[in-house]
Amino acid sequence: MEPRPQPQNNSRSYLLAALLILAALNVLLLYFYYQERQDNKTKDATIAAKTEEVLIAKTKLDSISAQLDTKIAEIQRLGGSVDSLMKVKAQLEVDKRELKNVSSFDGKKYDQKIKNYQAILVQKDQEIARLKEENGVLSQQNESLTQENNGLKAEKQSLSDSVVSVTIKNQELAEKVTIAAALHAETVTINAVNAKGKESDGGSYKAKKTDKIHISILLSPNGLAKKDEKLVYIRVIDPAGAVVSDLATGSGEFIYNNQGMIYTAMQKFTFDNSRQRLDFFYGRGGQSFKEGKHTVEVYCEGFRIGEGEFTIR
Repeated sequence: MEPRPQPQNNSRSYLLAALLILAALNVLLLYFYYQERQDNKTKDATIAAKTEEVLIAKTKLDSISAQLDTKIAEIQRLGGSVDSLMKVKAQLEVDKRELKNVSSFDGKKYDQKIKNYQAILVQKDQEIARLKEENGVLSQQNESLTQENNGLKAEKQSLSDSVVSVTIKNQELAEKVTIAAALHAETVTINAVNAKGKESDGGSYKAKKTDKIHISILLSPNGLAKKDEKLVYIRVIDPAGAVVSDLATGSGEFIYNNQGMIYTAMQKFTFDNSRQRLDFFYGRGGQSFKEGKHTVEVYCEGFRIGEGEFTIR
């Protein structure tokens, strides 16, 4: 009876077991890699959302600050005390400075602060109404003097109407001149810049090869525009319609059509009417740009002077 080739079978069993273990390790490594990517995406989304909340809170506090200044001036004019409002104003400035630390921002805490400030504004409206009523007594005493002057006012009315008419025409002319003097971006091009500083053009770029974007703005000549120092703002709007912004990289707020708007980046330059080119290099501090079509808007001196677009794939 011949012996069985047991050692050879054992070797095959060991080899099969080793292959199974290697396969299991590969699956485990793939799982950990996928999990890390998901965690990074979640962190990026959280940071972006928190930055947006900080900018919104800053906008509201700036609005409250302006209203406080108005209330202080009105109460002083009416002869009231503004000591309490000055303390509120000082605390508001402290709260605005603390917003620079995005990592420690507490949305619920600032929502409550904003509600408290708004309640104070309502109280001061009531105080202003009371002061106006008290001052109204003096107004009644002066009413007789006002009536005596009505005759003279009537004589001057026709002259005043003429002055108003001329003023309106001058304002309309000034507005036309202002519009004509507005700058215009002849071209707005956006290139991708990789981590090694190499640029790519074409308008459509891979996300993993886009570390920064290079926005180049070519200004048209305009002989009516003043040759002085100006500010130009750019807004990069992602596929979801949100402004790409980060206080840590220089983002902030500017006024357009009497409303506060968040900008991505800002640059100061001196206009010399020589077909100048302005260049912005903007990166998200390690965060990737979202996939999809992005829009770039350019603003200067209260006008939207140009726009461009690029796509991340």
